[in-house]
Amino acid sequence: MSTKNQISIVIPQNIIEEVTNKLQECRTALAPYLQALKAEERITMLKLGDKTVATVQKTKSYIETNPEFVPSYLNKQEFLKDEAVASQLSPIENLATQLSSDISDTVMLAGSEALYAALLYYGQIKEANHKGIPTAKPIYEDLSQRFAKRKSK
Repeated sequence: MSTKNQISIVIPQNIIEEVTNKLQECRTALAPYLQALKAEERITMLKLGDKTVATVQKTKSYIETNPEFVPSYLNKQEFLKDEAVASQLSPIENLATQLSSDISDTVMLAGSEALYAALLYYGQIKEANHKGIPTAKPIYEDLSQRFAKRKSK
């Protein structure tokens, strides 16, 4: 019985190192400008989406063309800086999200195929051990720890 092989690649180590270095360079370059949030902060914060991005951009336009309506308690310069940063980082976020998704999918696919092959091998070792093949016993004992059934409470 053969298995379905959806992925058959070898990524050269120099490519892995090059990508890792470039990603680290990107992270280092942006580090002074990025802000980490706590989970609680993320939950309570207003979030930009497709509709609200347009609202912020349209508001920026109106603030620039009709500054007489800007409330005295709104810091116009901070609003403009915040809008600019969100606009600048959005395409980078989209690219990073796409890259992350593609990497995640590839890891999942390759990992799934590797685990399936490991399970096939384990099944063969288990069978060989039950048939009394001495060289299979230490392998079976080692791998069987990974497949020990847990007792339910």
